[in-house]
Amino acid sequence: MSTSVSEEARKVLREVGLTDYETRAYLILLERGVMTASEVSEHGSVPYSKVYETLNSLERKGWIETERGRPSRYFPKAPSEALEAARLRLEDMVSGWRRVILGELQPLYERRELLEKPDIWILRGEFSVLAKLREMLSGARKELMVAAPVFAKGFVDAVVSMLGQLRDSGVNVHVMVTRDWDVEKIAKVGEFRVREGMFGGGVVVDSREALLFLGEDKPTLVIWSNHMGLVKFARDYFQYLWSSSEELP
Repeated sequence: MSTSVSEEARKVLREVGLTDYETRAYLILLERGVMTASEVSEHGSVPYSKVYETLNSLERKGWIETERGRPSRYFPKAPSEALEAARLRLEDMVSGWRRVILGELQPLYERRELLEKPDIWILRGEFSVLAKLREMLSGARKELMVAAPVFAKGFVDAVVSMLGQLRDSGVNVHVMVTRDWDVEKIAKVGEFRVREGMFGGGVVVDSREALLFLGEDKPTLVIWSNHMGLVKFARDYFQYLWSSSEELP
């Protein structure tokens, strides 16, 4: 079996959807070229009872091609081509997930009584914060307020394109940052102002939910809430800061 491929590469193949046997089979084909099933089994350490199932699955997933015959011969596709096929397959899966989850499950969640819904969540980890931020932006219809200290720059940079799309769709986008930002790109996504400093920051969507970043040099606490009192306070505080901020010349 191939020893020239790093463990990281093997891990990536598994992450994009290949099983352990499929990973072994694809790598041995990359190393040795066209092979029969029995050769893949022998040199790739794939049990013969599993080799045809493994090779057929690799072909369906777009990683190999088959030259039919007696015996059939198998050869690898270019990794770049196989990766593109995996990306398209994943996009199709996500599209299907989105259709079912947003079309069927989300309405069930939204029909619950208000008292059953959590009013405040504490978010931990960048992925959780960014996922919640993207979800909020995708639901914005009328108004979006963003107050971003410099420590929140990574989150805002990750959704700049969404901010522009919201502006183009008619959402009133208001963005406020501190002076130590590079404002050239972010200033184009809506109404824009700068100020000397902010203790924390946040995002308010349609006066119905807020994401709050609390801290000075880094976000020590990130909170999401749809509690009407807290959201109103966040919106009012944003407007207070906005009124004392400066427009760009």
